[in-house]
Amino acid sequence: MEISTPFVWVDLDKVEDNIAAMVARLNKAGIGHRPHIKAHKTVELAKREIELGGIGITTAKLSEAEVMAAGGIKDILVAFPLLGEERLARLKALLPQARISTIVDSRTVAEGLSRVGQELGRKVEVLIEIDGGIHRGGVLPGEPALKFAKSIADLPGIDIVGLMVYVGQIYAERTEAGIRAVAGQEAKMLLETRDLLNANGFNIRVLSGGSTASSAYADELRGLTESRAGNFIFFDANAIRFGIATEADIALKVRTMVVSTPQPGYATIDAGSKTLTSDGSITDASFGLVCGMPGVELVKLNEEHGFLRYDPAKYQLKVGDILDVIPNHCCVLPNLCDHIYGFRGGKFTGKISVDARGKNY
Repeated sequence: MEISTPFVWVDLDKVEDNIAAMVARLNKAGIGHRPHIKAHKTVELAKREIELGGIGITTAKLSEAEVMAAGGIKDILVAFPLLGEERLARLKALLPQARISTIVDSRTVAEGLSRVGQELGRKVEVLIEIDGGIHRGGVLPGEPALKFAKSIADLPGIDIVGLMVYVGQIYAERTEAGIRAVAGQEAKMLLETRDLLNANGFNIRVLSGGSTASSAYADELRGLTESRAGNFIFFDANAIRFGIATEADIALKVRTMVVSTPQPGYATIDAGSKTLTSDGSITDASFGLVCGMPGVELVKLNEEHGFLRYDPAKYQLKVGDILDVIPNHCCVLPNLCDHIYGFRGGKFTGKISVDARGKNY
């Protein structure tokens, strides 16, 4: 089957190898895996993650959870504050379909969730979000978290079951020692806050943390009950630069064609920002890695064009050449596609529907 370029393709053997490796690493540390499906947004791959050992899934938005529940996924953490009557009505409709938990870091959100729980006659399970250091959301660990928990403990329609944190500053580290140190701090933060809350009458039994970066060193996360790592299923150029993956681990690439060679050392491909995204590199100004051609740099993207620069004495690109590009950030690409294309052993196996494409609300 000939597929028009550019297209996003996935090596399904590597996908399964990456899932199995992550589950084994986490299980060895006594941690369950609740993968974040934002990386792929497909029911097919979410089910495969559960089949290979996941305890459930994580979604960013309620709309993703709706798609996943309709597809048969029965245990979902919505890791985003659910605010507003429209969302609360949708949550109320969704709760009978699957086990749904979500997060709180304000009395406003907690009150809305409590109303849903009262109307359904069953408590909504909530995790208190802890601010892990990037100040994206959450309450501070320790005493501030205890104070917040006490401030919502009177709400009859919620059950405070756990704590959740995202420690995004780990991606600023450049050494294994630095990554390990931040991961260890993440675990310490959650464990100490759990112990404080439980000593004050709460029953905190879920500690949700972990990212692909910290879960690469899962032994540092001991004590957490689950990791929400998501990027690991595909990995990407930034994971290579970060030191947690090699090119052999990459499961998602963009197949693209050279459509112009305007002058020596210059070539243009048919994959631009609408395919690769304009997400940057963590180490340089490039927009991805061209497989097998370390001296060819992807230096710029327009919407439909990618600009390659190289030494014409080393490489001779010509119009019609087919290249594979590893994107800087894999998690955005499926959301730009109706389908991604599955391959095994280099052979096309079929389209994979991106079921939750555009479900960002």
